[in-house]
Amino acid sequence: MPIKTVDVEKVQDITGNIYESIVIMSKRSRQLSAREKMELDEKLKYFEGFEEEDEFTFNEEQERISLEYESRPHATQRAIDELENHKIAYRYPETQDF
Repeated sequence: MPIKTVDVEKVQDITGNIYESIVIMSKRSRQLSAREKMELDEKLKYFEGFEEEDEFTFNEEQERISLEYESRPHATQRAIDELENHKIAYRYPETQDF
């Protein structure tokens, strides 16, 4: 997958602060990655515990599932795209006065 450049000024204009934008994108990327990992583990868990006789067929199916996940765009790139297209909702924590 080729590397795409990111327009830093465009990303900065979304939140007004480049560092806040980076934090938002990194948190979203981790969410996407964790969800994908959980989905992949759930699909591959099906193949656990079968006899070795069917191993060849199951290996092909496991490989197909793994390749499907590998062909998807990276979670970081999807997070950047979501932020640029204003598809990420973010909020600031409430501050308490002591």
